[in-house]
Amino acid sequence: REDGKVSSVSVQQLIEQMSCVNKAKMIDHVGSVEEGAYEIYDCVEKIIKQDILGCEMSDVEGKDLGNKEESTAPEEEVFGDVLWDAHDEQEQMEAFQQASNSTCELGFEKYFERLNDLVAAPAPIPPLLVSGGPGSGKSLLLSKWIQLQQKHSPNTLILYHFVGRPMSTSSESALIIKRLTLKLMQHSWLVSPLTFDPAKLLEEFPRWLEKLSARHQGSIIIIIDSIDQIQQAEKHMKWLIDPLPVNVRVIVSVNVETCPQAWRLWPTLHLDPLNSKDVKSLISAECNSANVKLTKEQEKKLERHCRSATTCNALYVTLLGKTIACVGNTGNIDEILQQCCQCQDTVSLYRLVLRSIQESLHSDKEKVLLREILCVIGVSHNGVSESELMELYPELTSAVLASLLHSLHKMCLLTYGCGLLKFQHLQAWEMVKLEYMEAGENVISAYRQKLVEYFTMQLSQDRVTWRSADELPWLFQQQGDKQKLHKCLLNLFVSQNLYKRGHFAELLSYWQLVGKDKSSMAAEYFDSLKEYEKSSEGEESMICLADLYETLGRFLKDLGLLSQAVAPLQRSLEIRETALDPDHPRVAQSLHQLAGVYVQWKKFGNAEQLYKQALEISENAYGAEHPRVARELDALATLYQKQNKYEQAEQLRKKSFKIRQKAARQKGSLCGFALLRQRALQLEELTLGKDTPDNARTLNELGVLYYLQNNLETAELFLKRSLEMRERVLGSDHPDCAQSLNNLAALYNEKKHYDKAEELYEKALDIRRRALAPDHPCLAYTVKHLAVLYKKMGKLDKAVPLYELAVEIRQKSFGPKHPSVATALVNLAVLYCQMKKQIEALPLYERALKIYEDSFGHMHPRVGETLKNLAVLSYERGDFEKAAELYKRAMEIKEAETLLIGGKATSRHSSSGDTFSLKSALSPNAFLEPGQR
Repeated sequence: REDGKVSSVSVQQLIEQMSCVNKAKMIDHVGSVEEGAYEIYDCVEKIIKQDILGCEMSDVEGKDLGNKEESTAPEEEVFGDVLWDAHDEQEQMEAFQQASNSTCELGFEKYFERLNDLVAAPAPIPPLLVSGGPGSGKSLLLSKWIQLQQKHSPNTLILYHFVGRPMSTSSESALIIKRLTLKLMQHSWLVSPLTFDPAKLLEEFPRWLEKLSARHQGSIIIIIDSIDQIQQAEKHMKWLIDPLPVNVRVIVSVNVETCPQAWRLWPTLHLDPLNSKDVKSLISAECNSANVKLTKEQEKKLERHCRSATTCNALYVTLLGKTIACVGNTGNIDEILQQCCQCQDTVSLYRLVLRSIQESLHSDKEKVLLREILCVIGVSHNGVSESELMELYPELTSAVLASLLHSLHKMCLLTYGCGLLKFQHLQAWEMVKLEYMEAGENVISAYRQKLVEYFTMQLSQDRVTWRSADELPWLFQQQGDKQKLHKCLLNLFVSQNLYKRGHFAELLSYWQLVGKDKSSMAAEYFDSLKEYEKSSEGEESMICLADLYETLGRFLKDLGLLSQAVAPLQRSLEIRETALDPDHPRVAQSLHQLAGVYVQWKKFGNAEQLYKQALEISENAYGAEHPRVARELDALATLYQKQNKYEQAEQLRKKSFKIRQKAARQKGSLCGFALLRQRALQLEELTLGKDTPDNARTLNELGVLYYLQNNLETAELFLKRSLEMRERVLGSDHPDCAQSLNNLAALYNEKKHYDKAEELYEKALDIRRRALAPDHPCLAYTVKHLAVLYKKMGKLDKAVPLYELAVEIRQKSFGPKHPSVATALVNLAVLYCQMKKQIEALPLYERALKIYEDSFGHMHPRVGETLKNLAVLSYERGDFEKAAELYKRAMEIKEAETLLIGGKATSRHSSSGDTFSLKSALSPNAFLEPGQR
């Protein structure tokens, strides 16, 4: 529509048709095709994020725009310190859905009864082996039975894992065991430290299973499909031989040919070949879906053909039916039947399918592209995406790609998993190797090299995605190129990506391949980080650097290198306190990780102090009932337990358990939260009239939700409406209006509209100064955020009184000798130095130094940072002798810090403030306050 008018009769007809369709979305657009495509993409993205995924938040009621940690929090938080890869979990969900896709049960009822008998049998009982040839329907059987169990036995906990292609991520034993352990922990409300060492992980799994199964009310069934595809299955799955806990049953499926000898003694459910009735119904179903009718003679011919073990399995018959159905409407059925009858196994039938697809193509160029697509997918680690194919082969148009993929997907060659194209069955990949790669390893190596060049180019453009981290090191490993693998591992972002997604065993195996032990690996990482730090300038770079230091520290801790882990974790803490804010949730994260090292080191006093600081920050930032708070409570409880303080540990555990229960209930009910809120608001407006405090609060919450989803335009609309309604209903001086003003100011700050943000913060501060107590947290947050905004805008004279007020508020809240006061003093001193008022800055630094020394001792890193600032100040005032003395003391602390053995724990408010060395203002995200609880 242009200017509100419909451009043609056909458009008018379309609009009329769409108005009758439920859940249709229309986009008005006049302009280029590219702009239109962008608008549609934008619209679809919003629908997915807001209406389908919803927004999971805790304590939304009356919450000011909080730190955007809420929406960008890593998934690891759900499981304490355990790193969890949402991508791996999604891959398993999709594998289960694909396995259960078939509508044909193929006489599975008799097998279901046998599986049910296993579950009901008295313990102890060994695992049940489901065996059959390739393509016999094992995955289909297990997935269908899982669905039945979930329906009829809701108290039974079913954990499944579908192993994909050998050497893919889904076949890595350590990842499988870690995933199963985490799923058990999740259902048992238990969050405990979990080792990352692959050998220990596999060794400890039976103990975890025993411990967690005892907590579960009901049966636990563990199902691993295609377990024989796991790398060194017999070695890594030794726990299967041990007696299983009373309420645990295990079912595994294997190919007859590749089943380990030791497992053949277990009770076995063998899938028989399909009988003639099942063969006929399966082929008829495929033909009927394409409106193809077979003659009696043709049916008999097929029946006679499908009698050998290799021609009457489920995959072969399905593929046969699809081939006939595909050709039936356009070609000679008798001719294709004749060709099919010459194919005596699934691989040769796949070959016939591929050749029929080749013949349907219009040009030699398309045939070449078909070969390239199949080969490049085959040599990859986990598959290739459509967009990657388009970049790998610029001559490949989207129309040709769509057509090829449609044919390959329809004929069971390719499938999608987490947006990646991969082979649907192992036999399809075997066929591609026979068809295109008869020359052997050289051809495979050439295709791998193509992928290597593609992902290396991404790295050179600083595009480190999970894809490049997944593929590139693995490709170097397959190529045997240790030198390039070594260089790739020293790309800090590649290693960080693998580690933070829990691919610990994979990362370790790469280092072992390049011949490095744990200590030399740690040293190389640390050297690389120090080099990277030299080029890190600006706030964003420093925050990124802190993340890298934390990742390294955690990695070294998991390797058991405790003395080497402390230095990077301490450095991460320092950077975050300076670049963000001492109260920032990421500072709590650093404190938590550092405490974890001290626990392993048995320095319980240090650990307790750090955990308490992390708990305090988390409670202030998120509220007392947030899962992050539960994490700190759990950590403290575990610490007390180690010290035999069982009563204190039990109190904290109970508190944590209540928080997690409540969070789990909210998680279920908050799906589609934004959409439900919108509907609720519409209903409230209809029934109550539009202007009420409750409606204003709901509008504010909607604004917060959209803000957290990064939909700033929609957030602005709701926040403005909330403010206007509050001013009408409550009056412009009400504290609720200050909340709306603060939220809008934070939003404008995010959009870099600093003048608008300044005006709104000033209004919010004025209201809160009159309405709230002098030491109220909401007043403190507005003061801090406005002060930092002034500083960012260069309005230093206006920032000074607010920084002074921040000192006053902290003194009233914590007392004059608290480290938090020292931090505020340092921030004010830095401001004076920027204004060239060194005389005013000096006593502030000296007072801060005295507080830090009294609180932490003379060798603490906070003392060192303050001494360094004082040294710079003395140097600028011309007192070179004093500057040298102060700097020497600072360096002594710095050198002692690198050893970090037995140092005192840092305080919650232990930042040395905005140090000269970084000259960093607070983060834009620090403009956001936790709000009223």
